[in-house]
Amino acid sequence: MSLTIGDKAPDFTLFNTEKKEVSLADFKGKNVLILFFPLAFTGVCTEELCSVRDGIADYNKLNTTVLGISVDSLFTLEKFKAEQSINFDLLSDFNKETATAYDALYEDFVLGMKKVAKRSAFVVDKEGTVQYTEVLESAGDLPNFENIQAALAKIS
Repeated sequence: MSLTIGDKAPDFTLFNTEKKEVSLADFKGKNVLILFFPLAFTGVCTEELCSVRDGIADYNKLNTTVLGISVDSLFTLEKFKAEQSINFDLLSDFNKETATAYDALYEDFVLGMKKVAKRSAFVVDKEGTVQYTEVLESAGDLPNFENIQAALAKIS
């Protein structure tokens, strides 16, 4: 079932690229932008995450923590983060439990790959309530960052 505005965001605990556990609950009292992305090192994912990297000051001003989540291994994400100088946590949902909980999983992706995270954006407020959702069917599309920032400005 798809998440909608007003739903409680499913909690999760995933490993970041420093091999530390990160939970959504760790950010109570802060806004969180959760960005699911299909695969590290692909063109659109790199474009998306680098644009967030370059605009991180805007998210910081909105008291917002950004978390990028993919089904890549944390070792792949570690290399990707270093090569692209990503300045926010990338989390490995290798077992696909979090993407499933957020209904953000492509059953069939390209080249016969199955169960890859859908490009998606979720804004979660300080109390853990979903304030914005965008789940894209086409992995070639980018989330609407203007709408995301407007949603964040409204709750900041």
